[in-house]
Amino acid sequence: MSSLNQQVVALAGVAQSARIIDQLSKTGSYPIEFLEASINSLFTFDIQTAEDIYGGMAGVRLGLQNLCVLLANQTEKEQRDVVRYVFNILFLERQFAKDAKLQDTVHDRLKHASFKAEHFSSNVRDVCHNVAGIYQDTFSTLPKRVKVTGSAQHLENADNADIVRSLLLAGIRSAFLWRQLGGHRWRLALQRRSLLRSAQHLSRGLGLV
Repeated sequence: MSSLNQQVVALAGVAQSARIIDQLSKTGSYPIEFLEASINSLFTFDIQTAEDIYGGMAGVRLGLQNLCVLLANQTEKEQRDVVRYVFNILFLERQFAKDAKLQDTVHDRLKHASFKAEHFSSNVRDVCHNVAGIYQDTFSTLPKRVKVTGSAQHLENADNADIVRSLLLAGIRSAFLWRQLGGHRWRLALQRRSLLRSAQHLSRGLGLV
């Protein structure tokens, strides 16, 4: 897979987290298979290719589908929050990348959470409860915070709040990988067409277009 395709896969991981956050905050529901793939990406520390952290390309299919829409500038009004979450996540990743102490803290705590998930409970809600605590103790203390909009009924639910925080952390992990693979925010505008073609090519391989 080319370096550009690798970047697109990682960026799709960001889009996937943003899309699930938006759906959960507004409807109270979420696609379990993609939620699990996104959350499990936090516990994949050694990879060969970008898709490895999602358990294969199928694990990031929802994100890839949404990324195609975003890159094609076909976003409808109801997807504006998804776009906002994507750029919020990219901003938080920049803060993360500049803070070595924060990186060490998050990495160590994810290692611990990974052990608990493997040996005590692999239920995604239980895992999200542990991961959400990591986000609260680290990124929630930064000046810039992500404002999630939606139904108060769904956002005030403790389990949903844990899932949202966990997905934000998963999105940051994907954004960090995107940056490691050579991705830059300015390229989203200057290389949008190339990124779109790559996303569409990968989508065809999954039967999406």
